[in-house]
Amino acid sequence: MGSSEIPNTNRGYIYVILAAVLWGTAGSAAKFLFNSGMSPAQLVQLRTTIGSLVLALWIGSRHPTSLRVAPGDIWKIMLLGVSIALTQFTYYFAISKIQVAAAILLQYQAPVFVALFAVIFARERLTPVIAAAISGAMIGCYLLVGAYKLDILNMNREGIAGGLASALCFAWYSVSSSYAMRKYTPWAVVFFAFLGAAVIWNIFHPPFEAFSQPANVLEWWWVFFISIFGTVFAFWFYTSGINLIGPTRASITATLEPITAGLISYLFLHEALEPLQIGGALIVIAAVISLQVGRQAPARTD
Repeated sequence: MGSSEIPNTNRGYIYVILAAVLWGTAGSAAKFLFNSGMSPAQLVQLRTTIGSLVLALWIGSRHPTSLRVAPGDIWKIMLLGVSIALTQFTYYFAISKIQVAAAILLQYQAPVFVALFAVIFARERLTPVIAAAISGAMIGCYLLVGAYKLDILNMNREGIAGGLASALCFAWYSVSSSYAMRKYTPWAVVFFAFLGAAVIWNIFHPPFEAFSQPANVLEWWWVFFISIFGTVFAFWFYTSGINLIGPTRASITATLEPITAGLISYLFLHEALEPLQIGGALIVIAAVISLQVGRQAPARTD
């Protein structure tokens, strides 16, 4: 690894950590909106629509040429939007069928799928360090979300399938966005993904129906926070991180999100963390640190 690659690698991890923090914070904000009567489908419609509109204005005013898509890439760009739309739909579907903790645990199996995609399609070698980090992150997430209390074997099978589908779709976004960034900027990739997701959600959900749901300034504030910081910036940080450290390491590092959500719940919602949950958080952190300490070469898939 050349000396010029080390700062970029560090920056990649920082980007993904920031994405995880923003996602975790947005998750706590979403709880407030759900408790106020907003449905998950309405929130997804709002965040994808507002996020894509903001990105269109930003990129269109500063870098309009970056939005030009080669005809042969249109179907690939469409798949990015489908992957984002399906990730959110299957995750919320899982929540509707099984406990939230179980849905989170299933979604964070994504690093396993990313690693499989990288090995099968990109011929990337699965190093012992990465394999150990994936195992540590999975065990840590299991403890962190309190999954040891759940009767997983007797859960709703449709809910389990939805959670695993969410992990698979998120893994597909992680890998396909890495390939898309060979020709397009991270900003453009995020815009294309959320534009496609917004179109899908406004087709299968009454168009712009969710915009009548927020009842006051406070609810609108959290909607914009989730749409801008928890969507636009979070996915830009994550996608940029993928561009620097590769989808496998990025997806493992993103398992820090439940730690952020748990810390916020502890500080502001006074939800206690059990010793096993704290231990799980430490295991996830150790898994992410091991990627830095044990890195041998850039984890790019290109």
